[in-house]
Amino acid sequence: MSFFDDSIFRRDISRRELLEILGGAAALGMLNTSVPRWAFSEPLQRPNIIFILSDDHRWDHMSCMGHPFLETPNLDRIANEGALCENAFVTSSLCSPSRASFLTGQYAHTHGVKNNITPWSEENVTFLELLKQAGYDTAFIGKWHMPGKGLPNLRGVDRFVSFTIQRGQGRYFNCPLIVDGEKTPSRKEYITEELIDYALEFVKEKRANPFCIYLSLKAVHHRWLPPRDLKGTYSDIKDLHLPPEADNWIGLVDNHIIYGTFGVLEQMYRGYCETILAIDREVGRLLDYLDASGLADNTVVIYAGDNGIYWGEHRLVDKRFAYEEVIRVPFLFRYPKIIEKPGERLSQMVLNIDLAPTVLELAGLKIPGNMQGTSMLPLLASKDVTWRNSWLYEYFLDFPYTVPAMYALRTENYKYIEYESGCYSPEVYNIASDPGEKKNLYGTKLAGQILPKLQQELIRLKKETGVPGM
Repeated sequence: MSFFDDSIFRRDISRRELLEILGGAAALGMLNTSVPRWAFSEPLQRPNIIFILSDDHRWDHMSCMGHPFLETPNLDRIANEGALCENAFVTSSLCSPSRASFLTGQYAHTHGVKNNITPWSEENVTFLELLKQAGYDTAFIGKWHMPGKGLPNLRGVDRFVSFTIQRGQGRYFNCPLIVDGEKTPSRKEYITEELIDYALEFVKEKRANPFCIYLSLKAVHHRWLPPRDLKGTYSDIKDLHLPPEADNWIGLVDNHIIYGTFGVLEQMYRGYCETILAIDREVGRLLDYLDASGLADNTVVIYAGDNGIYWGEHRLVDKRFAYEEVIRVPFLFRYPKIIEKPGERLSQMVLNIDLAPTVLELAGLKIPGNMQGTSMLPLLASKDVTWRNSWLYEYFLDFPYTVPAMYALRTENYKYIEYESGCYSPEVYNIASDPGEKKNLYGTKLAGQILPKLQQELIRLKKETGVPGM
């Protein structure tokens, strides 16, 4: 069922007229013709779409989420002028699987990019490809970072700007690029500014079609290097509000290799926050142009992170385990034609696999049956809809890291984690009363009462999503 109805849009257009306007999409059979009659007073326009994906950006590291000193006025601006999903998650807290899930709307066990070493399949269909078929001008700009022989032959993009240096991680400074297959030297010293420049150039092109940009930032990944003018911004902050269990030995604890923080955890954390400042500044530059050019009203701006990161919580640095610090991410939307209550905060559990179906429905396209996410447009349009109350998390072995493979169930109040190796006991947390997941309830009387239902729900989700062997 489409989210569109007369209460959302105030125009008058028949289905026949709609098909004429969207003739290219209709001819391809991609148009969602189940849309009911809309009360529109002006011609329908398919929106431009800009999706900004950052790397390792934690959900709580924005000033609009109450961070004690980090200031992100432009990310806050998206939230204040649009909507903020307070409970947004990734289905696998690792770069490559999560990025593939954003693009395909599928779990890692479906699209096949299970870790940072399994290759991207050329058979995967991205939402960019579907938008291109429906008449959009499309661009992928930034970090690809999915295994394979260099960059893929990415179907459905008019412009493909990325990098392969440092195994696809790129460099913060003077990063050489590959632009539409051609090796191209960097034009700007700092990578975030460089990628925003390419995005702005694509936005400014004269065109008859709507556009979609997938803008994938390197930041805020290790080594957390801000631009020169922002370095030291937080050097005078004495209380970094790191967790009590954090210390400079964390880089040597079990289950992850040394991650570059040994002896300098506080220094690295300051760099992390200062690098987020650079993201925020460059996002502001993009927003300013959209506003000044008159494009803002018909341009959807979405910001998300591919996973979070630990800064000492649970005696960990990095990601991978199923704890809240890494599975929760920022997810912000700005689109005034849909979001009637600017500044709204949505409490429903939304996932990275929800992005692709959301973007397709924004464009008026059918959502393919093999997409496992759900369009968020009803939530963004403040519709009273039934939403998920549980979802599946998965993590597969990722050499050389020794984190065991796992599946987890996240409900509105509980989390249940099963490890495949057998060397870890299961974990049960009451998220409502213990959001920091300090007390594992497994083996307690309370866990005994709720555990059978949690286990049954995990099995159900595995079967429903097609986990092999179920």
